[in-house]
Amino acid sequence: MHALTRTARVTGLFYLGNAITAILGLLVVRPQLFAADDAQAALADLIAHESLARAAVALELGMVVTQTLAAVWFYRLFRTVDAFAASGIAAFGLVSATVGLVSAALLATAVGLSVDPVGDAAATVPVLFLISDNLWGVGALFFGLWLIPMGWCVLRSGWMPRILGWILLAGGVGYVISAFVEYLADAHVVAEALTYPAAVGELWMVGYLLIRGVHRKALEEAPPTVHPLTPVAS
Repeated sequence: MHALTRTARVTGLFYLGNAITAILGLLVVRPQLFAADDAQAALADLIAHESLARAAVALELGMVVTQTLAAVWFYRLFRTVDAFAASGIAAFGLVSATVGLVSAALLATAVGLSVDPVGDAAATVPVLFLISDNLWGVGALFFGLWLIPMGWCVLRSGWMPRILGWILLAGGVGYVISAFVEYLADAHVVAEALTYPAAVGELWMVGYLLIRGVHRKALEEAPPTVHPLTPVAS
């Protein structure tokens, strides 16, 4: 397998892992926790579903790991295309991972308080979850920002369909705007609709990296790969 194809597929594997943990953690498990409006009922729900809450923390940690690895491998994949844009993918992706890390710490603290209460746990636990929830809300800025240089690299490289690059660019801009719409206009439906192009672009990107890797033309034009430990003749 060509080194460029191998790098693309490893990147796709990490990106797939990030998508799976995000879907399970944010869309499946998280909505089942803290559904009650009353603070005491919310604490009781958390105590009753302790295993599910711990699974939510584990999934967010999984998002952190896979997001970090995907960010680093995207840099490795696109650094020869545009080093500045590739660095942007890595930097914005690492900030997104940091958002997940802080959110996981808040959830872990909430779970800990439900098991071993300190102070007014019934009042504190819902606040911790609310902060975690809003971290993901404002984190939409960086979820969008990392798609913009990714789309640019797709367009510059010619390694993937150009329409994919444009969708990633549009999805990135839409995600950034959605964060402002969510908090300035309190229009959740509109904010969610703005993220749909990003979802399409990301799923397409995952599938293309895993199945195709890169366009065949890229392999024909790529320079031969030299292992860093291989001595070079003078």
